Amino acid sequence: MTGASEETPAGWLFRLGRASATRPGRVVAVWVLAAVALLGASKAVGGTFVDNVVLSGTQSFTGAQLLARHDPASSGVTGLVVFHATRGTLRSDASAVSAVTAALGRLPHVLAATDPLATDPPTVSADGTIAYSRVQFSVNPKTLGPSYLARLDAAVAPLAAVHVTTDFGGGLDALTRPRASDLRSELIGVAVALVVLLAIFGSVLGALLPLGTALVGVVAGLGVLGLGAVALTFGTAAPTLAVMIGLGVGIDYAVFLTTRFRQALLDGVDPVTAAASTTASSGRAVVVAASTVVVAMLGLYASGITFIGQLGLAAAFGVVTSALGAVTLVPAALAATGRRIDALRVHVPVAEAGTNDDGWHRYAASVGRRPWTYLLGGLLVLCVVAIPLLSLSVGHVGDGADPTSFTDRRAYDLVARGFGVGANGPLTVVLDVRRRSRADAAWASTVQARLAATPGVARATPFVATPDHALLVDTVVPTTGPQSSATAALVTHLVAVTLPSAVGPVASPYVTGAVAEQTQFDGIVAGRLGLIMAVVIATAFALVTAAFRSLWLALKAAVLNLFSIAAAYGVVVAVFQWGWARSWLGVGQSVPVEAYVPMMMFAIVFGLSMDYEIFLLSRVQESWRATGDAPHAVASGLARTGRVISGAALIMVSVFLSFVLSPVVVVKQLAVGLAASVLIDATVVRLVLVPAVMHLLGRRAWGMPAWLDRVVPRLDVEGAVPVVAPADE
Repeated sequence: MTGASEETPAGWLFRLGRASATRPGRVVAVWVLAAVALLGASKAVGGTFVDNVVLSGTQSFTGAQLLARHDPASSGVTGLVVFHATRGTLRSDASAVSAVTAALGRLPHVLAATDPLATDPPTVSADGTIAYSRVQFSVNPKTLGPSYLARLDAAVAPLAAVHVTTDFGGGLDALTRPRASDLRSELIGVAVALVVLLAIFGSVLGALLPLGTALVGVVAGLGVLGLGAVALTFGTAAPTLAVMIGLGVGIDYAVFLTTRFRQALLDGVDPVTAAASTTASSGRAVVVAASTVVVAMLGLYASGITFIGQLGLAAAFGVVTSALGAVTLVPAALAATGRRIDALRVHVPVAEAGTNDDGWHRYAASVGRRPWTYLLGGLLVLCVVAIPLLSLSVGHVGDGADPTSFTDRRAYDLVARGFGVGANGPLTVVLDVRRRSRADAAWASTVQARLAATPGVARATPFVATPDHALLVDTVVPTTGPQSSATAALVTHLVAVTLPSAVGPVASPYVTGAVAEQTQFDGIVAGRLGLIMAVVIATAFALVTAAFRSLWLALKAAVLNLFSIAAAYGVVVAVFQWGWARSWLGVGQSVPVEAYVPMMMFAIVFGLSMDYEIFLLSRVQESWRATGDAPHAVASGLARTGRVISGAALIMVSVFLSFVLSPVVVVKQLAVGLAASVLIDATVVRLVLVPAVMHLLGRRAWGMPAWLDRVVPRLDVEGAVPVVAPADE
């Protein structure tokens, strides 16, 4: 006899879950083989990851394009080779230095390499012990691979015999900086996640299942990302983001499904049916939550900067594969494990739902008695943590923040000691003089003098004409370092004030170079952060409204998430700008917050916070539909999800924090910011503010105007799913 059930809103997910659960071996094998094949194909034919930011139409971009067209030898990416004489001076070994710079100039993809002792003026320190050669590359050195670094080392090796050390900096940092290996971070995150899962489920199998399925999903996502890099240019942080987000949400989704599955087993349901009904109920919450995260990630394209949008796309790959694994691989693994999920116990497993007098119900009742106290207290905590946000300074994290063991950091320090810290971030001024009838030397000297007299300028070199005399090119050295806000202000002042007044209408001035490009990139990102926020909030608002049929709940979710994100921003500013515990993270100096980190954090945090929002509200809604008792629904939902949400958040925090071991400061900032945001969201917001607000709203929380209810499409998240008797064999 075959059991039957009436059609449910979760029909397709129920059928998908049941199909996976009835053929668990086949589904698991397909997933594992697909993940291995995708990753193998990515390693064999996948693309590379390069930070390639194109800002068409900006001052810096136009100036760089003009320079490339009229003087190719001085365009491209500039790297620095810094020489340091440990005995005597460099001039005593001038022939060796000249031979080395000539060898550098003969390397593939090198347009030119200057001899520091022969240039006019020489790029040698006053005491003659430090000098640098500018090496112009036709391509980004990052794309040349580790083998090219060996060629650089071979070219400068003869100087060791004359007691001259060499270090590589400038645009070479992307090539010389040790490649970030996330394996150690991932292993630490997985180990901590395993401990937390053992505490949640009380059994070895119960802990290993979410971990194993999440890892398979992440591997598949990395494979897809690598293959996608063949056609798209992803930033160097893309794989790290995909792993961080994919592993975090993958474990979370599997934890929520496994918790519901175990509860069904305790209620006497057979494993196959329990896996199918779990997919139909909690699986729907997974789909909605994952959709919210993906939409938030893709919302980064609204920045108008492809580099940032594709970082969001990279993270979305990890979320999509994790969600697909949650509704197919997880039910298959659950059915295969069956009632043995509680075998190999380390402590007695706890049911999903507690009794009416358990700790979570008592806590919910306490919130219900004093909702205003909990609401105002929680908001006060978030506002205090967010205070550092008021001094937020965005900018670029340069070589000066790297450990002293890195060659780019040693090069940075040597240049700063020999020529001033501003020499690490020179500005290139390009004058298009094709409209001038005569670009005489006196006029160029006047412009140079105006540049040199500008506050914040240490020195300005004489203008040099390009071979075709179409452009005049000058180098301006700031008094401050490349990551200083004063340097960014100088770039803005030169573009807006100094050059227009000095040059007049007969020439077109441009400020270009790495620092100018970064400054204009920072300005564009800061100007579009509000747009990103609006897009992400509006989309999440619409999803929550459609899912829970309530304007109040959608508004609550948006407002409280903003408080949560502001607090997370405050933590990042305190750690990296103010220097609180900075040394523990291996960051050599206080640094600004990388310009795109707030934008990335907003999209990621808003998406992830909606995960917990949806899982909590779905259980509250389920109880509300069953009882119509608002206070009881809040208590029941909190009791059913509080322990699991807390455990899942602890896992995600551990995964994120493990990435502070990365040598890349931007990854450290994202890791700290995301860990802080999840911790804040899962504790203060989800367990204090949300129940307080829902108690204050009462029955109104589930209200929606009739006219709007007819217009907004229905998105059922997690409702009652009938239990289906298993088919007779």
